[in-house]
Amino acid sequence: MELTGRKVFIITASAFSVIIGVNLTMAYLAVGSFPGLEVKNSYVASQNFDADRAAQEALGWDVAADVEDDMLTIAFTGRNGYPVEVASLEAVVGRATHVQDDVEPDFAYHDGAFTAPVDLRPGNWNIRLVATAPDGTTFRQRVVLKVD
Repeated sequence: MELTGRKVFIITASAFSVIIGVNLTMAYLAVGSFPGLEVKNSYVASQNFDADRAAQEALGWDVAADVEDDMLTIAFTGRNGYPVEVASLEAVVGRATHVQDDVEPDFAYHDGAFTAPVDLRPGNWNIRLVATAPDGTTFRQRVVLKVD
């Protein structure tokens, strides 16, 4: 079988067609599955950003999250390393790339930490939490959680 210019062209064109087709498919799926929005209106969110950040930093809170035996634990500690009082906690646990697996666990306060039963598959998860201090200060943070 002789290798002609026409056969080389067909092989090359076929290879590039597959590559371009896969790239277009991946781009379509990526754009279609991730809304790309953190806030609905970035201008409005920016108006109070510095004041909100300063108030949150003044709390001096640190957050740690862990999953063991299908139980999610979120612990808040102060600068001294001891648990702090949290008036309320709302959290959404989900993947970074899409919202179809998002869950809002029903937390209970127990032994200085918030716990909730969860069913999370292995991989990386984000916890987008909003906690309120007893004085009304809002504490927002995204915590990365790795589930084995």
